[in-house]
Amino acid sequence: MARRLTANWGVSARSAFVAATVVFVALGIAGAGLAAILYQTMLSGIDSAAATRVSEVVDQVVDGGAAGVDPALLDTDQRIVAVQVITPEGTVVRRSQSAPDTPLVAMTEVGDGLRIGMPEQSSPFGRIRFSARTIDGPDGRYTVLVGEGSATIGSTVWAVVIALAIAAPVVIAVSATATYVLVRRSMKSVDDIRSRVADITTSDLAERVPVPESRDEIAALAVTMNEMLARIEAGHNAQRRFVGDASHELRSPLTTIISALEVAVVHPEALGGELATTTLMPEALRMKALIDDLLLLARADERGLDMATEDVDLDDLAAAEIERLRRDTDLEVRADLEPARLTGDPEALSRVLRNLLDNAARLAISRVSVSVRTLPCHVQLEVGDDGPGIAEADRQRVFDRFVRLDPDRSRSAGGAGLGLAIVREIVVAHAGRVTIGDGNGSGTTVTVQLPVTGLPESSR
Repeated sequence: MARRLTANWGVSARSAFVAATVVFVALGIAGAGLAAILYQTMLSGIDSAAATRVSEVVDQVVDGGAAGVDPALLDTDQRIVAVQVITPEGTVVRRSQSAPDTPLVAMTEVGDGLRIGMPEQSSPFGRIRFSARTIDGPDGRYTVLVGEGSATIGSTVWAVVIALAIAAPVVIAVSATATYVLVRRSMKSVDDIRSRVADITTSDLAERVPVPESRDEIAALAVTMNEMLARIEAGHNAQRRFVGDASHELRSPLTTIISALEVAVVHPEALGGELATTTLMPEALRMKALIDDLLLLARADERGLDMATEDVDLDDLAAAEIERLRRDTDLEVRADLEPARLTGDPEALSRVLRNLLDNAARLAISRVSVSVRTLPCHVQLEVGDDGPGIAEADRQRVFDRFVRLDPDRSRSAGGAGLGLAIVREIVVAHAGRVTIGDGNGSGTTVTVQLPVTGLPESSR
């Protein structure tokens, strides 16, 4: 019922309602506990006072009989309202001034021994409790009866309960109001954040939400949202650049193919084996390779690359790629290959070797070097060249997509700028790392480190 009642309320109102309910319940439990404790404490106090008075009167009766009781012990106050010394026949021989001359309690109910806090009974003083003891004095048997002022306890506890009942609505109202104001103030910051987020569109991701001056959870939320917006903006900008670069790269082979076909339309005799072999087929293959690279990177962005888990001899893969490079170029290719086996995807690792060797061949002046070594925890692949080298400031940037350090290099000679980006994605999918450093004396050395066994679960 309460949930349906507050379903359409704001956070501030619901928080105030919850605070008021909690305070109400807490005050109710605390008040009941306080009243019970107060009642028991006061009751224990008058029982103790009555037991003490009984003991004192008994001592004097035992020593000197009923006549020897000190009149001061017959005095009354708020806790002791009556004192009687009674014979077995029911005759009251000594009593306090306020006590009647007849027994306040039937002798049959007293019995032998000390009785403290006998249940409340009707008396001229109202329903009160009694403490009593029957003893033998020098002049006979007597019962000492003391009436306790328990009637005042109820009025005292009731007064406390009424005071709490009067104060409770004030405390509940103050707590509910304070909670409403504080939550409302906090929700104002949340509403500002919500309004700003609602105004942010994909066409303008540079906007940021306001950060409150307070260092609380709302401020932390605003900072986190700004960091998220910054990541979204960076990803959006990267996506736009990726689409633009991909379109630009695809336009070049398509333009070449279309131009060749237009010439063939005007001059059908030109459409022969030479045009297909020298122009159409190379550009179509180049476009296919570019599309394959883009699809691979897209899969890596979406859900990561799916790597096979096979035993791979990296030295054999390197030897095959080195032989291919020697056939295709006149460069000196130096190889230092040690037996190296690891768990991975042979096709993907061949792609890494091919891209690194082709990249080194484009940069090299006369020499390319390849080494494969097995270290205690990983396999290390190094591919170096004696080219102009890569500046330290650009050694991370070259792993980004469509990056060419030499803007004047033609696309046919320099590639699309995706080779090293693909290398990084495949190496990361194998839980490895790739870095770029200086070569031995000149040029560049690319180092790939791969774990000997095992792939991360996400790559399997």
